[in-house]
Amino acid sequence: MMDLKRKLIVLADAAKYDASCASSGSTRKRAKNGIGNTEGMGICHSYTPDGRCISLLKLLLTNVCIWDCSYCINRRSSDVQRARFKPEEVVRLTMNFYKRNYIEGLFLSSGIIQSADYTMEQLVLVAKKLREEENFGGYIHLKAVPGANPELLKQAGKYADRLSANIEMPVQEDLDRLAPEKTIAEIENTMSDIKLGIDEAKSDKAAPAFARAGQSTQLVVGASESSDTVILSKAESLYNKFLLRRVYYSAFSPAVHTDPGLNVAKPPLVREHRLYEADWLIRNYGFTAKEITDGTKDNNLDLTKDPKLAWALRHREFFPIDVNTADKNLLFRIPGIGTKNVARILRIRTYHRIQLIDLSRLKVILSRAKWFITTADHNPDVFRLDRQDLEFRLKPPSTQLSLFDNYAPKVSVITGEL
Repeated sequence: MMDLKRKLIVLADAAKYDASCASSGSTRKRAKNGIGNTEGMGICHSYTPDGRCISLLKLLLTNVCIWDCSYCINRRSSDVQRARFKPEEVVRLTMNFYKRNYIEGLFLSSGIIQSADYTMEQLVLVAKKLREEENFGGYIHLKAVPGANPELLKQAGKYADRLSANIEMPVQEDLDRLAPEKTIAEIENTMSDIKLGIDEAKSDKAAPAFARAGQSTQLVVGASESSDTVILSKAESLYNKFLLRRVYYSAFSPAVHTDPGLNVAKPPLVREHRLYEADWLIRNYGFTAKEITDGTKDNNLDLTKDPKLAWALRHREFFPIDVNTADKNLLFRIPGIGTKNVARILRIRTYHRIQLIDLSRLKVILSRAKWFITTADHNPDVFRLDRQDLEFRLKPPSTQLSLFDNYAPKVSVITGEL
């Protein structure tokens, strides 16, 4: 029989391909005489070799799975070592790790055991034991198994801070080819059930809290031939229909046990990074998915520059923008000016007209913004807006990104401003 340490090694490693792991947005407070909370600092962060941030005890309940998704290393036909935790073992690990200050919460997913309902029951049992038997007030993120009974999802939302039903592919044709047991309709029905629970909890103050930190999902990038336009359009649709907190993008990582019939080259991680930047534009800057990729080669994002700058260079007719008269939505379109500085610009210009020196003091990335704006003083660079060499002038001096390089995109992989 496999010991607990070996199970931990196998199932923590098996969970690394799920990128939808974040603890933002929850306000759960520690109960009297309880342990753990989701507020403030204290969550430990580690980084996988490919750069993803792991901030919770991140596990699969099991990597045994009855499904055979071609892009998944834990699929039924994959020749990997299998392991399975008992719910009590996950509870014990979580509490021991927390008491040693290694983690602040739990991210728990699973392969599909027996059926969607049975798997969901096991996941809920872990969360229930943590909350009711251990009085644990820390963050819990549970996978919502597509097709699970809505009553089980209600129980999951009662105990978990966030739920996530991973859609993985943007169109049904991709799922038909790569994950024939799954349908987008079933996954979206699960998302709809979660949204209903969240809405009911918000509308009825007497009702118990439900998934305080909302829901999220994940899209695998590069396992199919779907373009960035298709991927971002799906993400935009999910945000609008289900009010998701986040859509995560996971670059497909072929491994030793990858399905040999999946003849797709590993996408560069920079593609994943650009999708996160484009997603940020959709959620915070008023861009639509189609306009971000409009006019791009093969409907994919330009990997050499951030999507807002790339859009501006393709649509120079939109510029220059006068920072002293433009409304908020126009200011959001200027490369090098983020949401915080847009708010500052709107506030400052009620007192005086803005000059280049004011933008410099705000730490606006003038090396990018100056070509696209007019200010109260003379800005000679704006006259170069239509020059063919502008794109070359906006390129970083080398391909090596530096924390001190003004040309480097000052944006986090996960969150940030463009």
